[in-house]
Amino acid sequence: MTRILLFLGTNLAVMLVLSISMSVLGVGRFLTPYGLDIGQLLAFSAIIGFTGALISLFTSKWMAKMTTRAHVIDPNAPRNGQEAWLVQTVHQLADRAGIGHPEVAIYEGAPNAFATGAFKNDALVAVSTGLLQSMNEEEVMAVLGHEVAHIQNGDMVTLTLIQGVVNTFVIFFARLVGYFVDRVVLKNERGLGMGYYLTSIVCEIIFGILASIIVAWFSRQREYRADAGSAKLLGSRTPMVNALARLGNLEPGNLPQAFDSSGITGGQGLMSLLASHPPIEDRIRALQQGR
Repeated sequence: MTRILLFLGTNLAVMLVLSISMSVLGVGRFLTPYGLDIGQLLAFSAIIGFTGALISLFTSKWMAKMTTRAHVIDPNAPRNGQEAWLVQTVHQLADRAGIGHPEVAIYEGAPNAFATGAFKNDALVAVSTGLLQSMNEEEVMAVLGHEVAHIQNGDMVTLTLIQGVVNTFVIFFARLVGYFVDRVVLKNERGLGMGYYLTSIVCEIIFGILASIIVAWFSRQREYRADAGSAKLLGSRTPMVNALARLGNLEPGNLPQAFDSSGITGGQGLMSLLASHPPIEDRIRALQQGR
């Protein structure tokens, strides 16, 4: 649950900082003598909503390397046989998927893996030392196939766009409610009063939590697709089923909050509606049924 709260807090903090900054700079003057200018308010909301999401997308690789302290393997000079095998395997899977070769990295930690990056041909696939130590090569290959499938499906970009859209409507409706409270409930007739600003901030937090349910739902669906994608790349569902079964018996490693939804497993939390990943048993059942 702590990871979910931190994720929500980070996303909301970005929007709040952008909202305040743009207000101070005089951007978003959407109040007219006749009331709110809906068009300007929507544009203001979209700028804030998408800016934060796009910043996260374009800095995702850098942030991933920094926060996990991952060692990026030099494909021309791997340090040992394991690194050489990892690079070769990821590159082979990328060729099958029809995408550019991602960077391959290893980081210290309990079993987990993730893929991130703004572009299909310039992504990053990282695996933990714990995962490499607890799985056989076939299972690791299935996990790598899962991450490559995420890149092939464009999941990072799609998730960013969805986050931008829901952020836009969170900001838009928060300000509509704030305006209503300020003008109708508090009877303020001089510009935008304190009631508007306080109500907008509170509604932004509440609506942000509700919007996160939509984002989490998509995140869970993309995990099923990536599992199926791994099975397709490997030509069999068995390796991915075995890898998931193995993960089900392990304590998954926590990723930095910004990449929690990018991992092979994690994000369960106490509230299933906010979980970034479906239960392991559901993923295994979906694979076995060919869904």
